[in-house]
Amino acid sequence: MPEGLGRLSIIVFDGGFARIHYALAMASAAAATNRPATLFFTGRALNALIPDGWRRLEGDAAEADARLAERGVATFPELLEACRDLGVRFIACEMGLRAEGIDRAELDPALRIEMAGIVTFLNEARPDGGLLFV
Repeated sequence: MPEGLGRLSIIVFDGGFARIHYALAMASAAAATNRPATLFFTGRALNALIPDGWRRLEGDAAEADARLAERGVATFPELLEACRDLGVRFIACEMGLRAEGIDRAELDPALRIEMAGIVTFLNEARPDGGLLFV
């Protein structure tokens, strides 16, 4: 990891396709440059962790994803896969799952999603890193 760069910790709360797509892009870019990254999903954003659930995100997700692909931008599934392959840590908020009525069995096992709460996330966010809310 480059000197002085701590973990990038991103709280992914919003259910909008564009916001979550960009959070995935930031996390994968961080990991690709040897900076550890964590994505903490909660609220409506948790739908992105359900197989093909990203298609139900706000903002006509399927159309937006197709438009990005036509322009040579990584698609939502490609970014999820890149994050997974680059070792980005995925955390699903336990409280968020209950609030959204999502069973943890619905989440994509290929992403190796951890279940944790806000306290765990905040305790592991590094003071020398970045903390973003999307």
